[in-house]
Amino acid sequence: MAGTESEPTGARDASLPARAKIAVTAGRVAAAVSRKAGRGSGSVIGGKVALKLDPDLLATLADHLDVVLVSATNGKTTTTRLIAEALRAAGPVVSNALGANMPAGITSALAGGTDARFGVIEVDEKYLATVARDTRPKAIALLNLSRDQLDRAAETRMMAEKWREGLQDTEAVVIANADDPLVTWAASSCKKVVWVAAGQAWKEDAWSCPACGGVMQRPGDDWFCQDCGFRRPNPHWALQGTHVIDPQRGAWPIQLQLPGRANLANATTSAAVAAVFGVAPQVALERMQSVAAVAGRYDVVQYQGRDIRLLLAKNPAGWLETFSLIDGPPAPVILSVNALDADGTDTSWLWDVDYERLAGHPVFVMGQRKLDLAVRLEVAGLQFHVVDSLEQAVRMAPPGRIEAIANYTAFQQLRKVVAG
Repeated sequence: MAGTESEPTGARDASLPARAKIAVTAGRVAAAVSRKAGRGSGSVIGGKVALKLDPDLLATLADHLDVVLVSATNGKTTTTRLIAEALRAAGPVVSNALGANMPAGITSALAGGTDARFGVIEVDEKYLATVARDTRPKAIALLNLSRDQLDRAAETRMMAEKWREGLQDTEAVVIANADDPLVTWAASSCKKVVWVAAGQAWKEDAWSCPACGGVMQRPGDDWFCQDCGFRRPNPHWALQGTHVIDPQRGAWPIQLQLPGRANLANATTSAAVAAVFGVAPQVALERMQSVAAVAGRYDVVQYQGRDIRLLLAKNPAGWLETFSLIDGPPAPVILSVNALDADGTDTSWLWDVDYERLAGHPVFVMGQRKLDLAVRLEVAGLQFHVVDSLEQAVRMAPPGRIEAIANYTAFQQLRKVVAG
């Protein structure tokens, strides 16, 4: 099945139980048919077919692996890729590298890497507890929680509560962001927690205490609740400038090709995860340097004779981080927003994004919900053009590298256009 990053399959396939072997084969055939029909990578349909034939297949495929699960609102795919690169220093890895992060896609990924030693798996927030039960992970990385796809995922405290209840009996080492109160509350029910000071730029979803509902006090980087005493734990690992600080207070430089503060935070968490598997910070961070783009994110592509950098932003927290790394004015910016099922059909989040940060940029608006976005930019007082296509935006854009920021399905559409 497609959508994996792994070592070749082979010897392990032969040792699978008969039912699992049939399910894996059927899934691969379904995935291949899907790809031939031009319906995508086939990873999801392949996994669905395989699980229909063997509902226990995910557990069977994970049985021989040392598994790490990665979940968050933002940064899952990138952090999964960084951890996978780090763990390759210790052995073969299978990973759902293309981001198919629900049980069907995860099953598809593991079916494609049966000779691997490690499974590095990105997991959708809603399915984390279920996948943890089936895969019995050695480590679970919890990065952040903020509003996203409210029509599907509900509000953030409810998600934190699902994590808290679903993970309280896990034997895994939980590597959690101490700077996010929601993540901290969720992880504090777990037996073994490694706290990482990875930062939190977007704070608008964490002003009330998840433990008691009181008002959170947030002086500087610290946070605490005056009502119940719930507070930020002392971190074991920390991001300090461009260095990872380990539990022994060693400082290790981060030298990534990936841009932005958020990716420094992702690398810090990844180093902490790698240490659980015996990979030293220096080795882990050196291997992360090879990652230049993740599933198209941060790629600089040529289109119509222009350089375009492709950036993914799916929710207010993601847009905030993205605005911090784009080229300054007068660099042209394309914004593309859809509201298909994979994006979430609720676009009310547009009003929570600080689009005023784009003042001075020539802005071009496209996508299925371009008029919704245009109204938001009008209120923000920005000058912009509504366009029907990437070609039109590029033709109208002034000189300079173009920053193209899009949410999930809009991002995939941009990738197809520039590839074609």
